[in-house]
Amino acid sequence: MGRDKEENEDLIKYAWPQDVWFHVDKLSSAHVYLRLPPSILSWENIPAALLADCAQLVKANSIEGNKRNNLQIVYTPASNLKKTGDMAVGQVSFHRHDKVKRAHVAARENPIVNRLNKTKVERDVDHEAEKASRLREEAAKRRAEAAAKVRL
Repeated sequence: MGRDKEENEDLIKYAWPQDVWFHVDKLSSAHVYLRLPPSILSWENIPAALLADCAQLVKANSIEGNKRNNLQIVYTPASNLKKTGDMAVGQVSFHRHDKVKRAHVAARENPIVNRLNKTKVERDVDHEAEKASRLREEAAKRRAEAAAKVRL
């Protein structure tokens, strides 16, 4: 999750293909990213409890959204985020609007927000190094898969 619009900008730039982006619709809010574990095969199959956690986290980290009820949270694969040079820092659009889903949040659910805040870990991330490491691991996996096919 981005702490401010500059961090949100880094998260947009270095998001992984399997990341899912969450934001309060039409209001300023944190950008929350969910890195899908291998057990969740598609961004369209996020379990309801996990989706509720992400939606509550976004709502709780929106100054205006946290005060309102009946909000819409938008979410989409990070690869669907569109950033052009004329956009403000932290602002995004979408390549394909049909790949954007919405989740309704009736009200803030303090038990969820409190549970998430108790388990929160803040750390400084070297996004460039993390991306390079991920790309190396993916390339090694592809080479291993190709070598296994050759042996067959």
